[in-house]
Amino acid sequence: MEVLLNLKSSMTGPKGNGLHDWVHSTSPAAHCSFSGVSCDGDTRVVSLNVSFTPLFGTISPEIGMLTRLVNLTLAANNLTGSLPSEMKSLTALKVLNVSNNGNLSGSFPGGILTSMAELEVLDAYNNNFTGTLPPEIPGLKKLKHLSLGGNFFTGEIPESYGDIKSLEYLGLNGAGLSGDSPGFLSRLKNLREMYVGYFNSYTGGVPPEFGGLSKLEVLDMASCTLTGEIPTTLSNLKHLHTLFLHINNLTGHIPPELSGLISLKSLDLSINQLTGEIPQSFIGLGNITLINLFRNNLYGQIPEFIGELPKLEVFKVWENNFTLELPANLGRNGKLKQLDVSDNHLTGLIPKDLCRGEKLEMLILSNNFLFGPIPEELGQCKSLNKIRIVKNLLNGTVPAGLFDLPLVTIIELTDNFFSGELPAAMSGDVLDQIYLSNNWFSGEIPSAIGNFPNLQTLFLDRNRFRGNIPREIFELKHLSKINTSANNITGEIPDSISSCTSLISVDLSRNRIEGEIPKEIHNVINLGTLNLSGNQLTGPIPTGIGNMTSLTTLDLSFNDLSGRVPLGGQFMVFNDTSFAGNPYLCLPHHVSCLTRPGQTSDHSHTALFSPSRIVITVIAAITALILISVAIRQMNKKKHQKSLAWKLTAFQRLDFKADDVLECLQEENIIGKGGAGIVYRGSMPNNVDVAIKRLVGRGTGRSDHGFTAEIQTLGRIRHRHIVRLLGYVANKDTNLLLYEYMPNEYAYTLKVDEKSDVYSFGVVLLELIAGKKPVGEFGEGVDIVRWVRNTEGEIPQPSDAATVVAIVDPRLTGYPLTSVIHVFKIAMMCVEDEAASRPTMREVVHMLTNPPKSVTNLIAF
Repeated sequence: MEVLLNLKSSMTGPKGNGLHDWVHSTSPAAHCSFSGVSCDGDTRVVSLNVSFTPLFGTISPEIGMLTRLVNLTLAANNLTGSLPSEMKSLTALKVLNVSNNGNLSGSFPGGILTSMAELEVLDAYNNNFTGTLPPEIPGLKKLKHLSLGGNFFTGEIPESYGDIKSLEYLGLNGAGLSGDSPGFLSRLKNLREMYVGYFNSYTGGVPPEFGGLSKLEVLDMASCTLTGEIPTTLSNLKHLHTLFLHINNLTGHIPPELSGLISLKSLDLSINQLTGEIPQSFIGLGNITLINLFRNNLYGQIPEFIGELPKLEVFKVWENNFTLELPANLGRNGKLKQLDVSDNHLTGLIPKDLCRGEKLEMLILSNNFLFGPIPEELGQCKSLNKIRIVKNLLNGTVPAGLFDLPLVTIIELTDNFFSGELPAAMSGDVLDQIYLSNNWFSGEIPSAIGNFPNLQTLFLDRNRFRGNIPREIFELKHLSKINTSANNITGEIPDSISSCTSLISVDLSRNRIEGEIPKEIHNVINLGTLNLSGNQLTGPIPTGIGNMTSLTTLDLSFNDLSGRVPLGGQFMVFNDTSFAGNPYLCLPHHVSCLTRPGQTSDHSHTALFSPSRIVITVIAAITALILISVAIRQMNKKKHQKSLAWKLTAFQRLDFKADDVLECLQEENIIGKGGAGIVYRGSMPNNVDVAIKRLVGRGTGRSDHGFTAEIQTLGRIRHRHIVRLLGYVANKDTNLLLYEYMPNEYAYTLKVDEKSDVYSFGVVLLELIAGKKPVGEFGEGVDIVRWVRNTEGEIPQPSDAATVVAIVDPRLTGYPLTSVIHVFKIAMMCVEDEAASRPTMREVVHMLTNPPKSVTNLIAF
């Protein structure tokens, strides 16, 4: 008992709170009732299985005193340190599992294995072990299961590993290994599962010798720099159900001989350089459920037999060169769940039986040459959750039922020739994105759009809609983006827009909207883009717009607005083009402005140009020039005094002054602009260049709002991925941030926008879920995003739930899985490679604070 209590003290550590029932007792057999402990008839501990427990300590040397241990499983905890050498005393051990701790480190102590002659399972997956693979492992003559993946080993796989004759499972995936492709592993004749890809880097291709592993069921060599062609010898693997060779540099054709894999269920050859056609012989793959061939150079017609494969669930062949029609019988097997054939050269009609089994979840047909209507049957496909059919030649009316599907979250039909009116009746609790841009839709925009309570994005631009914008649209509490531009919309802007505070982008341009801009529009405090150009709006510009500090893009051009453009506030950000084409709108720097006909009488017109008025005007102009000249001289004299009002706060030694920074605020030094301010490149007297960011807004006066404290915190940050903040210059009106200048940074250009921040936030969410740092824990050149994606790729049947279980921080206990899945899905949306595919920060906040009904409460990380 004392040994176990000492182990508890060591393993729980100062932060641990597990093993609560491991308490001292006078009973000699009390320890046999401890959770995770099993004893033999002599009350000697034979099994210690403590997993998914918040243990933050180390494994103490006293573990070696449990000499009767047969099973030692300390998995999915948070143990640190190294494995003690005293473990060599565990001579009866059959199972040693320390996987998924994440922080066990140092070289794996192969010496402890030399006395474990009975060992059958060795699992150290997903830790921080380094060095070379232990050479002692081949001496374990009874070893059946070896898993050392997910660590940071170096060097080659020892050829002696091909002599572990008893081995049935080999996991060396994601281990940082290199060297020649390990053909010698073909000597493992009892092997059933082999995982040797992901972050390994081999020279050569798939070893043809692997075709001799007659018992092999899983071969996973994904993402390990393989080259050459796929060997035909793999067709001999009659028990193989999973073949993953994706994310490599494989070339040549897909061997027709692979049809000999009669047990094959999952085939992933995506992201390679394969060419040719899908072999006709694949008609013999009667057990296949998943075919991933995307991002290759395949061509020809998608064979008709693909639709006849009786168990096919997933078919993804996007970004290839396939032509002609989709198989008319696709989906007729009643099992199809996911179909993605986007970015090919397909033509013809959409098959009508895609959802015959009512299991279709994802339908992506974008960027092809498909024509004809969407089949009415898809309007009844209640399993669908994603529809993306953009950039085709499709026409006709869209099935009304498509807008009534209970699970659909996105409908994207942009860039087609769809016509007709949208249905008057539609609803859905989870639909959050509608994209119908650039079609021929007509009629009025239905007020039933207000029946989508979670709608965030509504794009109806470049169609033929007419009539008013329904006020119900702006009563949607989560609507963040709306675009109805380039239609024939009339009427006034609904007053309800002023209460739609979730809006961040509004584009109602190029219509025939009349009336005035709603005076209370300033209540939409998060609005970043407002485009009302090309309409027939009248009246003045609401002064409240000047208080909309989030508004960075405003376009009111080419309307019939009148009066003066308000001064100050956010109006200082906008230039004249925001107001062009309004002849009766008076810009701030214009001395005289046009007035509407009839507003000025003939008498007044004559008086305007009377001799006395002209004399007075000339005198006033001369006087003004004199005053300006005097003022300029006074300003030059006070230049030095003015600079004294600026204060330089440095976070390290700086060999320049505030005056030097101010001298650089010239137009020719601008290297970037954005809604938050302007960035200048400044050359200091000591030949050091700095980046000067001039912020929009107030300086360090009484309205500081914590700016000084926050900036001082940022100034203490030192990180290789963060540009250093050197200091700041400020007065009561303006803040100038001083960064070290990076010649290439990317953030100075207009390419960096809110979506860059969204990506960073997604990384933070992944850090919270996985309990890992963004870099430094996954090997050279690998960050947390790539690690998650590759972990997902290792799962034979990937899903959000399976991925979360694989990556979730073992310290998270008692959490609702659906909540973590929800946060995970948001994180992966944020870290999409294409910025355009990422949500806005506003949308992220909405999704986090408004989970689906099945997610009752978000876990507090």
